[in-house]
Parts: sequence; structure tokens; C-alpha cells
Amino acid sequence: MSFGTAIKKTLDIGSNAAYGFWLTLPSAAVAKTILRSCSTDPEAGFSWVLIDAEHGLISDKDYYELTNAIASEGASPLIRVPWSEEWLIKRALDAGAHGIVTPMCHSAEDAARIVRYSKYPPLGTRGYGPMFATHAIPGVGTAYDAGAATGLLVVVQIESKSGVENIEEITRVEGVDVVFIGPFDLAKQMGVERGGEEHEAAIQRILNATKSAGKKAAIFCTDGAQARQRERDGFDMVSVTTDVGLLGDGMKHELQAARGFQAIDSLERSGY
Repeated sequence: MSFGTAIKKTLDIGSNAAYGFWLTLPSAAVAKTILRSCSTDPEAGFSWVLIDAEHGLISDKDYYELTNAIASEGASPLIRVPWSEEWLIKRALDAGAHGIVTPMCHSAEDAARIVRYSKYPPLGTRGYGPMFATHAIPGVGTAYDAGAATGLLVVVQIESKSGVENIEEITRVEGVDVVFIGPFDLAKQMGVERGGEEHEAAIQRILNATKSAGKKAAIFCTDGAQARQRERDGFDMVSVTTDVGLLGDGMKHELQAARGFQAIDSLERSGY
């Protein structure tokens, strides 16, 4: 028995990529504002939001409010934990995350451990106590216990040389639902130019291995044009932008317009 979430439903349908964005600010108001601004057409809105507790200004105490705010707008809250430790994964899921995202998965052993931490016995070792987890999954009720094993996403990030080298084994680990490429760290960890031939070859190897294993492939993008291209490449789950990127670019655009500049600077961002 499973239960449906926005991201699971979109991925299961599979006709279009599941679009999402990065939330780095601990603000339910920011998340809801962005989601509502894009919700005029239910088919064209965001299906997921990544709550970034690794690099963002978000911590454990923010999880419950953020997961409930995002879920109330019809999107799935996914929490990227700071590291793939058992207690961090447990806290994120117990706060209502529809899935967890773990950084720096280097091997099949790493992936198996992450799956184990994310599942209740007998499939894993997740401690039991979902008093608040169901609040962010409307209508799930007592079905949470039985449905958590397949209803909650386990997402591992590949962003290192060893992760690329072991990708075929990682994607075959049972219980891994999504393989998520972090292109910035991937380039830095490999010591190659981001966007260069070696970098793109690594991305394509990850994508192909993930598809061959029947898993979903995801990637971080910095803007809509890049996200559109990655959907065409075959990615199932694509981030469009970040909250801070949107705020910065939007304000810059309007200030340039106010000052009468004809050419608006639209260079690709070199970070979040």
C-alpha cells in the first residue's frame, strides 16, 4: 500500500518533467508566494520544492513549518539534509518531508545505507514516531505507516568523481528512487570545467545509468532555459531556479529597467 504525493504523481505520469525550485531561506511566506504565483494553471505549476538544509539558512527547527506550507499549496516538500546521517534523515521525514535528498553519495554502500535509514523495519532502521509527519500529507491518516516505504522518495546526489565511477552500482540499489546530479560540486570534485566536455560526459553517464536501471534522473539548473534543455535531454525531475537567484535577478532586472538600460544582463549565474 502506498500514498500519493505531488512529486510521486508527476513522476508516475511521466509525460513531462517534474519541475521544482530550491528554497534556501527559512520562509514559508517566500515558498507560498512563489508557488501561488505559478499555480494559475495546475498543470504548469511546481510539483516539488527542495528545502535546502545543507547550504541554505534552514535548520531542523524550520522543517515542520516549511513542509506544511509547501504541501498546503499542492507541491511536495523534499528536504536536503546536511549529511546522510540516520538521525538527520529521521528528523526530516518526521517533520513531514515527502522525500529526503542526501548529498555526496559516493558508492553503492552509501546508497544502501541511506535507503536503510529512510525505511521502517523490516526494510530499514528508521525509528518510529511520525506524530507530525502526516500533517504535510493531507488525508493520509493511518495509511502513513504502511505507505511510507514506497510513498516517500529516497533521492541520492551524485556530485563526486567516485560517485560517477560507481554510478552503475549505485543505481542498482533497491530503494533508491531518484539519482540527482549536483553539477557545481561535480565539476569541482572532478577538477574539470563546469559545462566542458568532461563534465557533460559525466552527466550523460549518470543519466544513462539511471535510466538503464529504471530509476528517475534529476538535475540542478540555474534558470528556465537550462531546465528546458535538461528536460529535452531526458531528465525526469529538474530544478528551475533558487529563491535567492529569483530575488536577485528580479530586482536587478527591474532596477536596470528603471534606469533606462535597454540590454538586460542575462548571463548564466555561476552559483545559486
